[in-house]
Amino acid sequence: MKSYKEKKVISIGVVSELTGLSERQIRYYEQRKLIQPERSKGGTRKYSFLDVEGLVDIANKMEDGMQTFEIRKQAKQRLAKEDIKKKMLRGQLNTAFPNQR
Repeated sequence: MKSYKEKKVISIGVVSELTGLSERQIRYYEQRKLIQPERSKGGTRKYSFLDVEGLVDIANKMEDGMQTFEIRKQAKQRLAKEDIKKKMLRGQLNTAFPNQR
Protein backbone atom coordinates (compact mmCIF):
# COMPACT_ATOMS: atom_id res chain seq x y z
CA MET A 1 0.00 0.00 0.00
CA LYS A 2 1.27 3.47 -0.89
CA SER A 3 2.08 5.90 1.88
CA TYR A 4 0.29 9.24 1.88
CA LYS A 5 3.48 10.84 0.54
CA GLU A 6 3.33 8.67 -2.60
CA LYS A 7 -0.35 9.21 -3.46
CA LYS A 8 -0.77 11.55 -6.40
CA VAL A 9 -3.68 13.72 -5.31
CA ILE A 10 -2.40 17.31 -5.39
CA SER A 11 -3.29 19.69 -8.23
CA ILE A 12 -0.70 21.82 -10.02
CA GLY A 13 -2.16 24.98 -8.47
CA VAL A 14 -1.63 23.70 -4.94
CA VAL A 15 1.86 22.45 -5.86
CA SER A 16 2.62 25.94 -7.16
CA GLU A 17 1.51 27.48 -3.88
CA LEU A 18 3.47 24.97 -1.80
CA THR A 19 6.71 25.29 -3.77
CA GLY A 20 6.64 28.90 -4.89
CA LEU A 21 7.19 27.72 -8.47
CA SER A 22 4.96 28.93 -11.27
CA GLU A 23 2.74 26.40 -13.03
CA ARG A 24 4.80 27.09 -16.14
CA GLN A 25 8.02 26.10 -14.31
CA ILE A 26 6.39 22.90 -13.03
CA ARG A 27 5.22 21.97 -16.54
CA TYR A 28 8.73 22.73 -17.86
CA TYR A 29 10.28 20.33 -15.33
CA GLU A 30 7.78 17.70 -16.46
CA GLN A 31 8.68 18.37 -20.10
CA ARG A 32 12.37 17.92 -19.23
CA LYS A 33 11.47 14.55 -17.61
CA LEU A 34 12.48 15.63 -14.11
CA ILE A 35 9.07 14.82 -12.67
CA GLN A 36 6.21 12.56 -13.79
CA PRO A 37 2.78 13.51 -12.49
CA GLU A 38 -0.16 11.21 -13.06
CA ARG A 39 -3.09 12.37 -15.15
CA SER A 40 -6.73 12.15 -14.20
CA LYS A 41 -9.27 10.91 -16.73
CA GLY A 42 -9.84 14.55 -17.65
CA GLY A 43 -6.12 15.14 -18.17
CA THR A 44 -5.49 17.07 -14.94
CA ARG A 45 -2.00 16.66 -13.51
CA LYS A 46 -1.86 15.09 -10.05
CA TYR A 47 1.23 15.26 -7.82
CA SER A 48 2.31 13.59 -4.59
CA PHE A 49 4.04 15.08 -1.55
CA LEU A 50 7.20 13.30 -2.76
CA ASP A 51 6.81 15.15 -6.07
CA VAL A 52 6.51 18.43 -4.16
CA GLU A 53 9.74 17.66 -2.28
CA GLY A 54 11.41 16.73 -5.55
CA LEU A 55 10.32 19.97 -7.19
CA VAL A 56 11.78 22.01 -4.35
CA ASP A 57 15.04 20.08 -4.71
CA ILE A 58 15.05 20.64 -8.49
CA ALA A 59 14.40 24.36 -8.05
CA ASN A 60 17.25 24.64 -5.55
CA LYS A 61 19.63 22.86 -7.91
CA MET A 62 18.57 25.11 -10.78
CA GLU A 63 19.20 28.17 -8.59
CA ASP A 64 22.68 26.78 -7.87
CA GLY A 65 23.35 26.72 -11.62
CA MET A 66 22.72 23.08 -12.49
CA GLN A 67 21.23 22.29 -15.88
CA THR A 68 18.19 20.03 -16.26
CA PHE A 69 20.22 17.31 -18.00
CA GLU A 70 22.63 17.24 -15.02
CA ILE A 71 19.74 16.92 -12.57
CA ARG A 72 18.21 14.11 -14.63
CA LYS A 73 21.59 12.31 -14.82
CA GLN A 74 22.05 12.65 -11.07
CA ALA A 75 18.56 11.23 -10.44
CA LYS A 76 19.25 8.26 -12.74
CA GLN A 77 22.48 7.53 -10.90
CA ARG A 78 20.70 7.68 -7.53
CA LEU A 79 18.00 5.28 -8.75
CA ALA A 80 20.63 2.89 -10.12
CA LYS A 81 22.42 2.85 -6.74
CA GLU A 82 19.12 2.20 -4.94
CA ASP A 83 18.38 -0.66 -7.35
CA ILE A 84 21.80 -2.21 -6.70
CA LYS A 85 21.23 -1.97 -2.94
CA LYS A 86 17.84 -3.68 -3.27
CA LYS A 87 19.33 -6.48 -5.36
CA MET A 88 22.15 -6.99 -2.87
CA LEU A 89 19.71 -7.12 0.04
CA ARG A 90 17.49 -9.57 -1.87
CA GLY A 91 20.54 -11.76 -2.53
CA GLN A 92 21.52 -11.69 1.14
CA LEU A 93 17.99 -12.63 2.18
CA ASN A 94 17.87 -15.45 -0.36
CA THR A 95 21.18 -16.78 0.97
CA ALA A 96 20.03 -16.57 4.59
CA PHE A 97 16.59 -18.02 3.89
CA PRO A 98 16.94 -20.18 0.75
CA ASN A 99 13.57 -21.96 0.97
CA GLN A 100 11.42 -18.89 1.73
CA ARG A 101 9.97 -18.03 -1.69
